[in-house]
Amino acid sequence: EVQLVESGGGLVPPGGSLRLSCAASGFDFDKYILAWFRQGPGEERAVVAALYTATGMTHYPDPTMGRFTISRDNARPTLYLQMNLLKPGDSGIYYCAAAPPHAAPHPWYSAPYYDHWGQGTQVTVSP
Repeated sequence: EVQLVESGGGLVPPGGSLRLSCAASGFDFDKYILAWFRQGPGEERAVVAALYTATGMTHYPDPTMGRFTISRDNARPTLYLQMNLLKPGDSGIYYCAAAPPHAAPHPWYSAPYYDHWGQGTQVTVSP
């Protein structure tokens, strides 16, 4: 059974940093495509960082480019999201997601591409 368990969320002031972790089990971690998504109140889940394992290619949307970094530790196995220079607009529930590489009508960094999700961890950026 695929399991993804996020941790590391919390309250941080604007300009601060957080590192989220996602402990993975039940699948070939080093073969899956992995990503982090954020969901704000009343919003759809939107990607903040994604990692295409086979090539090492990463995807960051403009709002997180240069501030967020996705990484993985295959030995643990754990996915990380380092978030720097946080803004109030970064607040929301953060989910990690995993999927085996597959053909799909959706981009590999979009929510419909993923079929395994964690339970989420809350991040609040506020003074």
